Amino acid sequence: MCGIVGLIHLKGASNVGGEMTAMLQSLKHRGPDSTGYAVYRENAEDYVMRVKIAEAEDMDRGRGIHDVLEERLAKVDAILEEHGANVKQKERVRPYALRYVLTHDGNTGEMAEHIEEIDDVEILSLGNGLELIKDLGDASVVAEAYGLDDFRGTHGIGHTRMATESDVDIKSAHPYWAFPYNDVSVVHNGQITNYWIMRREMERKGHRFMSNCDSELLAVYTAHNLANGVTLEESLRRSIDEIDGVFTYLVCTKDQLGMAKDTMAAKPLVLYESDDLIAMASEEVAIRAILPHEIDTTDPYDEEVRVWQA
Repeated sequence: MCGIVGLIHLKGASNVGGEMTAMLQSLKHRGPDSTGYAVYRENAEDYVMRVKIAEAEDMDRGRGIHDVLEERLAKVDAILEEHGANVKQKERVRPYALRYVLTHDGNTGEMAEHIEEIDDVEILSLGNGLELIKDLGDASVVAEAYGLDDFRGTHGIGHTRMATESDVDIKSAHPYWAFPYNDVSVVHNGQITNYWIMRREMERKGHRFMSNCDSELLAVYTAHNLANGVTLEESLRRSIDEIDGVFTYLVCTKDQLGMAKDTMAAKPLVLYESDDLIAMASEEVAIRAILPHEIDTTDPYDEEVRVWQA
């Protein structure tokens, strides 16, 4: 079933982390397996890299897992140094999850690919504005573990997941990010029926996939289009014709939030718009979690595409 949320403040930063936590927690009934956030800072110059060096379930493998994680972490640090990255801050949020703040003047895509050659290491996001956080549990659990309740930013998207066709693990959780185009994130509710055809096409073009979740395709597809000069709005419109299935999905870039619904519009989305704030979710209860007063909402139509600018 799953639940998706998105919001964008049109006139400056706000407590996006706290707002999204409230929205996502109200949708816990749609998916308790994992929760994910893609939140965007304002006027960021440094890169922020979120990296996973193991799955949460690996922590049950006994004392030996500690040595394995330290070895992987040492390899990540060595590759960053090898590629000339200047690490300004390094935070170990969980034994398997780290946050780096760094500067880098070289080929960031090559550096990322080199890091992901390490067994079981995955970059969740690497961008100037984006921070992507996802883990097992509901929004209250993930927000507390990663300190998200006080995150200030301009916009973000989030997801509560009920695992149906892939495992209950972090790599199968939303949102998804894809390089080479940094700061792109996607959440999706639905099913893509031409996933393997589209995936093979993207892989032939040199793109990497880290999971077997069909939703990751939307991130790779969007990143490919943006890297080749396609606007976000045009990419969303093309997806309606080129991607088969039932889907409602939200996309963020460094300064935009977009949405698209397929031709059948079978997956729900409720939209609230004002001069200052755009908020959307699978159910109106999520919007009312941050706007408890009387509000007017709409349901986007089939094949509808919208893009908002921070």
